[in-house]
Amino acid sequence: MSDLERVRRDSGIIGTSEGIEQVLEMIVQVAPVDISVLVTGESGTGKEIVAKAIHKQSRRSSKPLVTVNCGAIPEGIIESELFGHKKGAFTGAAEDRKGYFEEADNGTVFLDEIGEMPVETQVKLLRVLESGEFMRVGDAKTRKVDVRMIAATNKNLAEETDKGRFRRDLYYRLRTVTIDVPPLRQRLEDIDLLTERFALLFSRSNDIVFRGFSSDAIRVMKQYDWPGNIRELRNFVESVILLEKGNKISSEMVLKHLEPMVGGTSSNLPVPVDKSSGQAERELILQQLLFLRQDMREIKGLFSGGQIDRSGEVGYIDSGGGLNFRALEGDVGNLIKSAAIGDMSVKDLEAELISRTLKKFNNNRRKTARALGISERTLYRKINDYGLEKKQKRFKDTDE
Repeated sequence: MSDLERVRRDSGIIGTSEGIEQVLEMIVQVAPVDISVLVTGESGTGKEIVAKAIHKQSRRSSKPLVTVNCGAIPEGIIESELFGHKKGAFTGAAEDRKGYFEEADNGTVFLDEIGEMPVETQVKLLRVLESGEFMRVGDAKTRKVDVRMIAATNKNLAEETDKGRFRRDLYYRLRTVTIDVPPLRQRLEDIDLLTERFALLFSRSNDIVFRGFSSDAIRVMKQYDWPGNIRELRNFVESVILLEKGNKISSEMVLKHLEPMVGGTSSNLPVPVDKSSGQAERELILQQLLFLRQDMREIKGLFSGGQIDRSGEVGYIDSGGGLNFRALEGDVGNLIKSAAIGDMSVKDLEAELISRTLKKFNNNRRKTARALGISERTLYRKINDYGLEKKQKRFKDTDE
């Protein structure tokens, strides 16, 4: 078993997307080295799991990992919580007390949401990082501690330093190694595995008979933006299993339960949620075709030195969030005509979209994957599944 696969197994990090592979590779590289690490990413992406994985693969794994949520501790007592206090230091300090850093001696301290830490406390934290020295609140005695520090934030600390809300010297000290955890919308191909794992854990722990998610349900879930990331997906999976009483989850069920989460039509959903699954899926794929067409116009405009003007874009998204099908007819160039949509299956549409995008980029798969918003690995698999390799060769022979 490779180091990467061992970390994947031991950490419980789920996914095979390019972004997650990079995170795992970074964990393998930095875990054995006694160095501070900054984990960045949006709320709900799993930054704490990354921190636990680093500690578990480090030389300090047999020692404590102490997790501190800096945003959950009131400003007035955060120094006491971190560094401890002496008896009588303040009202209620009835005895000497160790702080989190002493509790984690020879182990790891994980400071979650470090961007919420008061500037005054950041000064003392910097001293611990540089020399391992600190003083308990109300005590004049200097103590030493040997800890590794992992910090996490969903804020842009560079911007916070410019605004004076985060010390620049601490920021430079923390960012020695930075691991950026991608949001779920950038790793949609992992939704299958994540949904399967969350559903299995929930159904087992609650003794619920569960029949799985249909492929159409997963496809619709991949079109949602998931602003709450992994945390939101897990909550959604658990709630839909519970409310649908263990039935196999269909695309209609997914749309029904997404609607109250987003309040009807939402910018997080590419189409209104009050449509049937067939209509929704066809519009989603058509929308991607339109985006590709718009991108190509912009690229041509930039290369010709012209200005980009979308005001007259035919088939652009209307105020209702859907596609203007009337505007599409007769004006989508060599793309799929709206009149033919009803006669095509979702798989046919997907295959057609991939085929035409490949042709647009002269069979450059990296550019094609980027334009479609999928990984190259997923694109290769779909090309093989739909037998597009031979089709692309025919296109090339015909062009020649």
